[in-house]
Amino acid sequence: MKLAVVGGGSTYTPELIDGFARLRDTLPVSELVLVDPAADRLELVGGLARRIFAKQGHPGKIITTSDLDAGVADADAVLLQLRVGGQAARQQDETWPLECGCVGQETTGAGGLAKALRTVPVVLGIAERVRRANPDAWIIDFTNPVGIVTRALLQAGHKAVGLCNVAIGLQRKFAKLLQVTPGEVHLDHVGLNHLTWELGVRLGGPAGENVLPRLLAEHGDAIADDLRLPRQVLDRLGVVPSYYLRYFYSHDEVVCELATKPSRAAEVAAMERELLEMYGDPALDEKPELLAKRGGAFYSEAAVDLAASLLGGGGSPVQVVNTYNNGTLPFLADDAVIEVPARVGRDGAVPLPVPGLDPLYAGLIAHVTAYEDLALEAALRGGRDRVFRALLAHPLVGQYDHAEKLTDRLIAHNREHLSWA
Repeated sequence: MKLAVVGGGSTYTPELIDGFARLRDTLPVSELVLVDPAADRLELVGGLARRIFAKQGHPGKIITTSDLDAGVADADAVLLQLRVGGQAARQQDETWPLECGCVGQETTGAGGLAKALRTVPVVLGIAERVRRANPDAWIIDFTNPVGIVTRALLQAGHKAVGLCNVAIGLQRKFAKLLQVTPGEVHLDHVGLNHLTWELGVRLGGPAGENVLPRLLAEHGDAIADDLRLPRQVLDRLGVVPSYYLRYFYSHDEVVCELATKPSRAAEVAAMERELLEMYGDPALDEKPELLAKRGGAFYSEAAVDLAASLLGGGGSPVQVVNTYNNGTLPFLADDAVIEVPARVGRDGAVPLPVPGLDPLYAGLIAHVTAYEDLALEAALRGGRDRVFRALLAHPLVGQYDHAEKLTDRLIAHNREHLSWA
C-alpha cells in the first residue's frame, strides 16, 4: 500500500509518522512518500520519519520528493496538509481583521476566508494531478478550512473526505473522564467543520446510553476550562460546543484578548523553528514532546483510521468526517459539506442520522453554510465583489462598513496568492 502526504515537510508530519508506525496492523503501509517544495524542511522531517519507522520496527519505505507527480503516482491515498503562504500568511490572517474590530483567526471569519481564497485553487490543482496519476486514489483533506476545501474537491468530482481532529480530541478527553476506552465513546457530533456541538456522548455505540448530562454534572468545570467558555454556558445549553464556538459566543471578549497578546501564528512559528532544529538531531528517533503544543493532537490516529476504512482495511466502521450532507440536515442543500459521524468504507462516507437540531444550532449552521457558499464562489471565480459578499454574509463580520474595509485589507495582504487581484 502506497500513501503520499502533500505538505510532508510540515512540522506536523512526525505526529502522522508515529501513528503509521504504531498502527501498522490497521494500515499496512509499504511505501510512504512525503511531498513538499521546501527541500530543506523535507530533509529534516524525512530523516526523523525514517528514524521513527526504524525504531518502531516498521518495514515500510519512506521517500521524500519535491516532485508532486512522482510522489502521488500509484498512491492508494493522498493526504493533504498544506499551508499556502506558510506561517507568514497565517500571521496576517490573525492580525488585520483586528483592525476592524473582528476576530483574527486562520479558519473562521475574515482570516478564514483569506485562507480559503489562497488554498482552494492550489488544492484543486493538486487534486487534478492526483486524478491524472491515479483516478482511483482517495484524497483525505486535513487542509483548513476543511469544510470549504472538501466541498471544492467533491464538487470537482474528486474522491475526497475531509478530516479534523476536534471530534477525536473530545472523544479521547471524554473517555479519560469516564475511565473507559476511546472506542467505547460515540459522539453525537453535529455541525460544520469548526462549528460543531456534542449533543450526546454515548457509551457502546450510536444507540448507547447518553452520559453527557453526567459528564457535565461531574466534570463541567474541567470541560469549560478547556473550551475557555464559562461553565454556565455549558449548563444552560446542555451540550458541549467545540472550542471554535468561543469566537461566536464571546466575540468581543476574544477580540480584546487577541489585540493584547502575541498571535498564535507567532507562537507556532517560534515552535516550528525549535522543532526543526530538534528534527535535525540524528539521535532523535521519536516525536518530541514539544510537538503536542503545536496542535493537531490525535490527527495521526484519525488519519490512519480513515485511510484504513477507505482502503478496505481494519478502520472503525463509524468515524466523524466532513462529507456531503445528502439530506442529513434537512435545512441544508444536499451538496453542503457537514461534519458528522458517518459509516466509512471503500465507497466513501455515508452520514448517520443525527438528532433533530434546536434552532439555536440549526440557525447558525445555516448562516455559516450560506457564507461558505459565497466563500467557495469567491475562491473559484475571484473578484472584489464576491469577496465582499462572503464577508458580509459571515456572522463574525455582518456589517457593511466592516465588510468594505476587510475586503480591501484581505486583497492587499493576499495579492500575491490571488491570480485575479
